[in-house]
Amino acid sequence: QLQLVESGGGLVQPGGSLRLSCAASGFTLDYYAIGWFRQAPGKEREGVSCIRSGGSSTTFLDSVKGRFTNSRDNARNTVYLQMNSLKPEDTAVYYCAATRGCTPHSSTYYYWGQGTQVTVSS
Repeated sequence: QLQLVESGGGLVQPGGSLRLSCAASGFTLDYYAIGWFRQAPGKEREGVSCIRSGGSSTTFLDSVKGRFTNSRDNARNTVYLQMNSLKPEDTAVYYCAATRGCTPHSSTYYYWGQGTQVTVSS
């Protein structure tokens, strides 16, 4: 079964950092763009950013620009979302998803992880 698994979430204080991981099983991530989405309590899912197979990235969400960075390690079949200077409003379940090309729209992604909870609170 094709699967993505997120990890690295948890509780962090405002201003802190977390690195989320998205690991693939059943397929290689090398040729996929990987998007990150998040869903806060009571809110709709929103596109955060996306990293293409060649390593370039697009940030969809203005509120995270300059704070979140995408990277990938094809040898580990894993992509990462480095989150710095975290704010309480970053609290959400974060999902990774695989697609052919980066878009901010959930419907364009083929495979999804189950999400990892990020809570930013003092």
